[in-house]
Amino acid sequence: MSEARARLLASASRLFYAEGLHSVGIDRVIADAGVTRATLYRHFPGKDDLLVAYLTAADQAIRAQIEAARTAGGPPDGIVRAVAATIADGIRSPGFRGCAFLNAAAEYPDPAHPVHQAVLAHRQWFLSTVTELLAGTGETAPGPAAQHFVMLRDGAMAAGCLSDPAPICETFLLGVEGILRYRDAAIAAEAAPPR
Repeated sequence: MSEARARLLASASRLFYAEGLHSVGIDRVIADAGVTRATLYRHFPGKDDLLVAYLTAADQAIRAQIEAARTAGGPPDGIVRAVAATIADGIRSPGFRGCAFLNAAAEYPDPAHPVHQAVLAHRQWFLSTVTELLAGTGETAPGPAAQHFVMLRDGAMAAGCLSDPAPICETFLLGVEGILRYRDAAIAAEAAPPR
């Protein structure tokens, strides 16, 4: 990636996340990145391309966090807990303004728009990944459990920027523990001898 492209993407990402996708114009990104209009359009033919690049970078960062949790090792339920902890850490971080993907979907509700498509692609990957992680724990119904995890995450992301994030994160992490405990209870019930 060229230095100019990296500066443009860094400026756009910071501004879009902090202030919103519609409210930040191309001129603001150009000025913040310290490049010319021609440089911007050489790297991003239009604002939609820049928006999709911003979401792609956010997607890659989340993929890297999950991969780090996986490669750190430990039991499968420990990996699920590590993923949940990274989410909670993000919510507690300075400048947290909710989920970049949920925010983008709210601003671009048309399912055919490239921004909305990028959101859907990320969310499908995330749900599939959480389903896979929960299946690795022995969860007998990993699909519904993963949907529950994603809904808990979405709620925590929305609430975490509206009030004190500490109790939000605590509730989210307790919810993830509940998913894992429910799995343990279901596995124990299946293993119990018939009466």
